Amino acid sequence: MERKHTQPKAQRPSQLRLSDDDVTLPPRLAHIQNLPWLDCYDQQLRTENKSENTRKTYLNGLRALVETPLPGEDILSASGLESMTVRTLANRLEPHSGRIDRWTHSMSELSPSTYNARLAAARHIIKWLGHRWPDHLVRARTGRKLPRTLSRRELTSVIEAANTSENAIASVVVTVLLDTGMRVSEICNLNLADLEMEGLHAKVLGGKGDKDRIVLFTQRTRACIDSYLPIRASRLRDDDKAFLLNSAGRRLQPRGVQRLMDQLAGEADIPKGRLTPHVLRHNFATGLLERGADLVTIQRLLGHTSIATTRVYLDISDQTLREVYHRAQSMRQTIDESSPVDEGLVDEQGGTQTFGIDISRM
Repeated sequence: MERKHTQPKAQRPSQLRLSDDDVTLPPRLAHIQNLPWLDCYDQQLRTENKSENTRKTYLNGLRALVETPLPGEDILSASGLESMTVRTLANRLEPHSGRIDRWTHSMSELSPSTYNARLAAARHIIKWLGHRWPDHLVRARTGRKLPRTLSRRELTSVIEAANTSENAIASVVVTVLLDTGMRVSEICNLNLADLEMEGLHAKVLGGKGDKDRIVLFTQRTRACIDSYLPIRASRLRDDDKAFLLNSAGRRLQPRGVQRLMDQLAGEADIPKGRLTPHVLRHNFATGLLERGADLVTIQRLLGHTSIATTRVYLDISDQTLREVYHRAQSMRQTIDESSPVDEGLVDEQGGTQTFGIDISRM
């Protein structure tokens, strides 16, 4: 019987293994193919308005990928990494040579969130080089984490520690973070001219994703800022625009804020690492939610692009839910005992109106 020959099934682009000679750069990279890749890629990240932290995370994570050797290859030197051209990088990171697989296997000890962050960086540069990401490399599954917040007792201790701290800017940093929900990078980049004391708001320029927004604060925050301004005036050196200045007269940096948080945590008898600027941001958001603010308002104040990011604050723990419930019921009982029911507080369905914050001007 004559054997029937069948045509082999064509492979998809993601299944092809390319040689160095087969790699073709996209036209947008042709003019920079012989330039060092680090500067070119960093410029690409800047063009996409990636934040400084994101750029550092991407570049630091990708170094390990580029340095990962294949069997028989020499270890890449630091100078070799720095001088590698865009074309050489495209050949080296050809997706199905096995380098990316060896690199991902080396990250097996990392947490899922860290693994996914580095995978996102690798996917980004592979796409930039004109390659197709391998279908078999997928994100690790991560459990949904609830925002980490301080309890009422812990928060009170932190505020007291900030008010009595020898660090002159402790009180203003904690108060502004708790009252505005700003990110640590945003409060550090805040200029004095961005504060509108009469209108009780501040302009956040170039926040995450290079977005601008308005954050609100209270009379309490205004009083705290007024108390800090003479200290700021005494520290003025070269940077006369920055709102927060350290003891050397320079703009306060995120690392300086975290050192301050560690100091306050010790004074408030809170485990080190539990108090961070982002934890105070979470306390700001959950506090608004508990006092009746809607998700869209919280989304705008936090500067979230998607309301799905804000919705995580709905998933508060059972314990917090119980605390809110019993506090609200105690308040209702106190009102009932102290005065007759005011018909204006009861809606048509017989329930009581929400006691919340005044968000009429938001």
